[in-house]
Amino acid sequence: MSSETYSLEKKIVQHNAITSGRYDFSACQLDILFMLLAQLGKSDANDIKYTIYVKDIMAITGRQWNYQQLQEATESMGGRMFVVETEKSLKQIWIFQSIEYIKTKGYFEVSLSKDIKPYLFDLKNNFTVLELKSALSCSSKYAKRLYALGCQWRVRGEVILDLDKFKEMLYLKDPKGKEPEKFERISQLKERVLEIAKEQINKNTDISFDYEFLKKGRTVDSIKIIIGSAKLKNIPQLQIDFNESVEYQKYVNEIKSYGLHDDAAKELAKSEKSMLEFKKVVFELNEEIVKTKKVINDPAAYLVGVLQNKGLLKKADA
Repeated sequence: MSSETYSLEKKIVQHNAITSGRYDFSACQLDILFMLLAQLGKSDANDIKYTIYVKDIMAITGRQWNYQQLQEATESMGGRMFVVETEKSLKQIWIFQSIEYIKTKGYFEVSLSKDIKPYLFDLKNNFTVLELKSALSCSSKYAKRLYALGCQWRVRGEVILDLDKFKEMLYLKDPKGKEPEKFERISQLKERVLEIAKEQINKNTDISFDYEFLKKGRTVDSIKIIIGSAKLKNIPQLQIDFNESVEYQKYVNEIKSYGLHDDAAKELAKSEKSMLEFKKVVFELNEEIVKTKKVINDPAAYLVGVLQNKGLLKKADA
């Protein structure tokens, strides 16, 4: 596939404006952003508050964030802006209208700014098609950003970027020159950004990622990003379904942790009532095992049998 030079300023279009925009978020901040995307709905009222539970972030991403880290993360996010640039304008947008942490409850409520919503909906729709779930599997903030950008470039297969523009996109270089450049040497850029991103993207996501440095004379002046298809890979993905609630998906994952298969977990997680009944069965079963010192060779199969006897699972769900 032939390569082409990609001009950041001229090529940004609305549905990719946030993906390609200049912003600098940490891994924790990007996880919060993705959790917000998972809750967005087209029919949401303008004044809606989105509730994010700390335990949900940890359950879905597999990473530990404490209350203090999240407060510092959202405080910093609130002071940063998205830069959305087209041929006709440059727009600066702030993401939050307000954030309220509910003490001792383990969650916080987010109100989004009116101007950011259209861009977030476009981002969600773009990512949903291209499996946003993969981004949550990457721990490096640069891997998350490069995965997002890789999704945008996947159709063309490869893209050549001016090295300085590439660094500006990842906030490694201040376009105004006020902040010192990060990883100025090529060896540092490879070791601290690109190789880590390559490993995480290729291991955890639905695309393959590679890169080459291109020289003008003896100086590296651009980078070629090469994006491949997930069809060439056999990777277990972190499943996030944007048609289902975060609470439902949390229930499914919790039930599957007891060894039950996917269909049974989805059947039990369909309502809060059935989930409470499942937990009651597990609690009573554990109490019985402790009291009688019963040895169970296949706990998952035994649990399925108990659930079937109580009418919580059909025989076909075993």
